Amino acid sequence: MKKSLVALALMGVFAGAQAQSSVVIYGTVDAGLMKRTGTTTNVTKRDNNKLGFKGVEDLGSGLKALFQLEIRYEPDTGTNESGTRPLFQGESRVGLQGGFGTVRLGRGLTAYQATTTQFEPWNGLPTPAGFQTDLQVAGYAAAVPGSGSDPLGPAGNSGNRFANGLFYNTPVFGGFQLNATVASKESNGGAAIVGRGTVAAPQYAAGAEASANPYSFSGTFTQPMFALMAAYERNATETKIWSVGASVKPIPDLKLMGTIQKQDQDHTKAINAETKAWVIGANYTVGAGKILAGYGRKTPDAVIKTKQISLGYEHNLSLRTYVYADASKRKQPAAGSTTVDTTVNTYSVGVHHNF
Repeated sequence: MKKSLVALALMGVFAGAQAQSSVVIYGTVDAGLMKRTGTTTNVTKRDNNKLGFKGVEDLGSGLKALFQLEIRYEPDTGTNESGTRPLFQGESRVGLQGGFGTVRLGRGLTAYQATTTQFEPWNGLPTPAGFQTDLQVAGYAAAVPGSGSDPLGPAGNSGNRFANGLFYNTPVFGGFQLNATVASKESNGGAAIVGRGTVAAPQYAAGAEASANPYSFSGTFTQPMFALMAAYERNATETKIWSVGASVKPIPDLKLMGTIQKQDQDHTKAINAETKAWVIGANYTVGAGKILAGYGRKTPDAVIKTKQISLGYEHNLSLRTYVYADASKRKQPAAGSTTVDTTVNTYSVGVHHNF
């Protein structure tokens, strides 16, 4: 009888522990057809395709352990995203959450990048119709030497994440929240960046460490009908970017938003070191559909301004699936020119499914 009671007690404890832990498998499959000026129609994506695992364990007394791992892949080939990116490109963090907020270690979106997407009409999606990967970050991208959140990372690496990072989010107090990210100086195996040096003696050699600790901060104030944000970041090559933004809902189905941003590459560029940009946009829900619209400008960006206008539509087929259509017109500097511009039109349709 005693043995039976002990066994039942142990089973109860084990079951309780299991009930306090959870692991979720989630993901996105997004694919469509896209036609851009000067190219053939391609199978491509509007969103980042991902397979993720995240879990939470209740440690008691309001303390929780959490983790998240996220693989990113290309929908048309099934290969790892961009071929050269790490397996857990999207996310690889572990941490603790409690009354003090949330602390995580690993790789993930910086405080700046995670905040600004909430004030962009395509919500940060990497589609050419969106603005977050270029205009809303004032050209702050990995394609620009010395720019982006991870300029010393491997070629093709994501430009909006810190590796080797410490991430902190405060609790929300009366609508206010502060977010901070700090990364170590350690080498991420990137290519050389000439910067203010020469090809023979680049400012940052291949595999160089950061010249200063990268950091990123943001603050938000969110209410049901409006929100405000401010964000600032300095990367591993001491490029700096700041942004302020706001959104308002004059009626429940309509969200208006706008941001202003400025990038400073003075540490690695002798001329045209500053780039300014602004973006305005709107989302309007109509029944099962949503209309997305935006317009933005970026300057100097090789002296000539970049201008973009975009229009999109999403139609929900269920809580997890929607179809979409996007169109954009972008006027930008022609390849290799600082005085001649070119116009690129983009059209895309596709289907998006979350699981």
